Amino acid sequence: MFSTKMSKAMLSAVLGTVLLVTGCGGGSGSGASTDGTKTAAPSPATGKKVINIGLKADPPSMDPNSSTSLYDRQVYASLYDKLFDIDAEGKIVPMLAESYEVTPDGKTYTFKLKQGVKFHDGTDFDAEAVKFNFERNMTGEKSRRKGELKFVDAVSVVDAHTVKIQMKEPFAPFLSVLTDRSGIIVSPTAVKEHGEQYLNHPVGTGPFTFVEQVKGDHVTLKKNENYWNGSVKVDEVNYKVFTNGTAKVQNLRSGMLDIIDDTPVKEIPVIKGDANLELTAESGLGFQGIYLNNSRAPFDNKFLRQAVDRAIDREAIVKVLFNGYAAPAHTAFTKGSLAYNEQLNTPTAPNADEIKDLLAKGGQPNGFGFKLYITTSPENEQLGAVLQNMLKQYNINVTLEKLEYGQLIETGDKGEFDALQLGWSGRLDPDLNIHDWVVTGASNNNGRISIPQLDELVLKARSELDETKRKALYEEAAKLLQDEAGYAYMYHQYVLFGMNKKVTGFTFVPDGIIRTAALDKQ
Repeated sequence: MFSTKMSKAMLSAVLGTVLLVTGCGGGSGSGASTDGTKTAAPSPATGKKVINIGLKADPPSMDPNSSTSLYDRQVYASLYDKLFDIDAEGKIVPMLAESYEVTPDGKTYTFKLKQGVKFHDGTDFDAEAVKFNFERNMTGEKSRRKGELKFVDAVSVVDAHTVKIQMKEPFAPFLSVLTDRSGIIVSPTAVKEHGEQYLNHPVGTGPFTFVEQVKGDHVTLKKNENYWNGSVKVDEVNYKVFTNGTAKVQNLRSGMLDIIDDTPVKEIPVIKGDANLELTAESGLGFQGIYLNNSRAPFDNKFLRQAVDRAIDREAIVKVLFNGYAAPAHTAFTKGSLAYNEQLNTPTAPNADEIKDLLAKGGQPNGFGFKLYITTSPENEQLGAVLQNMLKQYNINVTLEKLEYGQLIETGDKGEFDALQLGWSGRLDPDLNIHDWVVTGASNNNGRISIPQLDELVLKARSELDETKRKALYEEAAKLLQDEAGYAYMYHQYVLFGMNKKVTGFTFVPDGIIRTAALDKQ
């Protein structure tokens, strides 16, 4: 029996049931844990200034060459510097690059580099180090940066502080790419010394140096006494893993944490009602959705993909699960993006007759079932339960399976799933929100999408320097992707930082990464 829409009351009932199971507070004990139920240990009374930051998931890799996780990037902001960064207005600004020039044809970039900068191991940051990093990212066997640097033809050292980069063809997002992991410069000496174990011995030029990582628990960094970009005001930064958002908020309130990277919506009133805390709530650049594995049954069938995509009530998810602290999504592009199109991004409510017709065309008139992998966080369990009940109305039966975040990424990489809930933290340039997710064989294309026309559109948009023409190409790509239902976009998330008011020097940047270089603690 089909209904046209899941009622808000029904959704609320589902959510309430899940909250009773997973919304309990943290217990006693020291140290964060992967279940998020323990409280963070207080810093020893040594007189040190320590900033404790709560993360929703464990950072899988300290090597930007192989990283695919937002949680890695949070740590990288303290450990590493990049050639370029993003400022509070969302503009690209030089960082390790002092200045740059681009030829009119967009094919040659010349970077003048900062002088006097040293890596944490005492070696020099220079043009040779930049060349080494580019080549490692472009050719390394396990590099996840190859797609981002696909159009780089050659990197040459002009002098100790000047690098010239020759492109195979114009690549519009190039500088934007260098504000993220492809622009991070690691120590060549450390990479050569540690090889594949470099991720356990990371060395950058950032405001903090690596001390240790205990998987599933914490990453500890200490002050870089010789930071090139000003005096660092705190002695230590600890990133503590809390998959349980309620426990994370409790630790923020108790003072065991100073900042949390993500605030559960149900906990927002708690933070707003605490005079010692403040909430940063800003629209993010990313998206959340569901990978549908296009390479195997049941989702090698376009009509069954479409049935699932059309059965998701995005407006209801945003209202009930996020209380408006998110935006319904049907494309990869958020407001403010060059490629944003309000009409394309506004989803329609589920239509029972349409879904029934799609199931029939897909050879499953009586419905079908599939397994959906989600992370172990309570928020994701809530989302999974809501999706399960939404789709059940149309005889689409969802079996939920929970994995730790790192396992979820590995499962996606291997393609060993029917469906998998994993989103993207987002980037300023539209290419960086779509290319790696949908182009055949691209690094984040876990859904194994392979549509030649879509590949052509996205690749053409990468090399188009005219913004009007780029926008038109992305709109065409978004329409095609919606028709194919290769990936089921659900919502654009908000960045919801919770922070103790004793922390000063914080500036919100639209990429949702916490910069620690200027932080202080009263």
